[in-house]
Amino acid sequence: MAILTLFLMALGSATRVMNAGLSCPDWPLCYGELVPREQMNLQVFLEWFHRLIASSLGCLMILLTGVTWWMKSQLPKWLPALTTLCLGLIIFQGVLGGLTVTQLLRFDIVTAHLATGLMFFSCMLVLGSSLMPYQGTGVVDRLPWLSSLAVALVYFQSILGGLVASQWAAHQCLAGAQMCRIMYNHFAGVVPPSLTVLALVLLSWRTPALHPHLRGLGKLAFGLLSLQILVGISTLQLHLQVVGLTVAHQAIGAGLLGTLVIFSVIAIRDRHQAESVKPLQTVPIRITGSLEPS
Repeated sequence: MAILTLFLMALGSATRVMNAGLSCPDWPLCYGELVPREQMNLQVFLEWFHRLIASSLGCLMILLTGVTWWMKSQLPKWLPALTTLCLGLIIFQGVLGGLTVTQLLRFDIVTAHLATGLMFFSCMLVLGSSLMPYQGTGVVDRLPWLSSLAVALVYFQSILGGLVASQWAAHQCLAGAQMCRIMYNHFAGVVPPSLTVLALVLLSWRTPALHPHLRGLGKLAFGLLSLQILVGISTLQLHLQVVGLTVAHQAIGAGLLGTLVIFSVIAIRDRHQAESVKPLQTVPIRITGSLEPS
């Protein structure tokens, strides 16, 4: 479901870039039909397919929530509550999706739609990485709080990027309009999360005996950050004319956020396991009697 959510966000980005957000003028149907065969073209297909994947994801979430409540006696106590929270997020996401159509792509609703999607994506990853088998090493040190800070900064930067995209600020700024301030704020906002991710990667590399999972996630985060910056610069240099680069920029950013979320969960689990293992207490033994040979 997390992978499907990542694909859905990339599909939503492609729908926006292709100006297909209002290709289906009504909601939840498209031209009053489940499958608009007569009106079907590339733009209509993108919007219709986006809704289809979103509806499928909602059905899967209902199923997952029902299963966790049905098997709650065999599962961690927090799991049904977390799946219920995720179900509430995806219902709210569906409402925002409908409002983006009925409110004609209002920028604040579109941005909220992205923010909720990223939150749901993160919750799915928290759920999955919390349940996977893991045996910690107890050497994470400051990694949990640093990775959590990186998650918050990258999430905020993603929302800021969504605000730029929903107002077409980059296009208007390049055309000499008045939206350059928003775009420049997005550029300045890249610095704090980038430095935090780099610090996290450096600390993970320098931490001895770190678990291979965390070391691998650190390398992945560094690669995604480098690729994200490169794609962002290329997109701007090409004046946002290459659809694939724009969609990749959104997808890589979500991938970086997801990598940091998994890193944080595993690092927190590592520290929790280390703290839960108490050292053996030594009991002094008093020897009585004579030790001299008889």
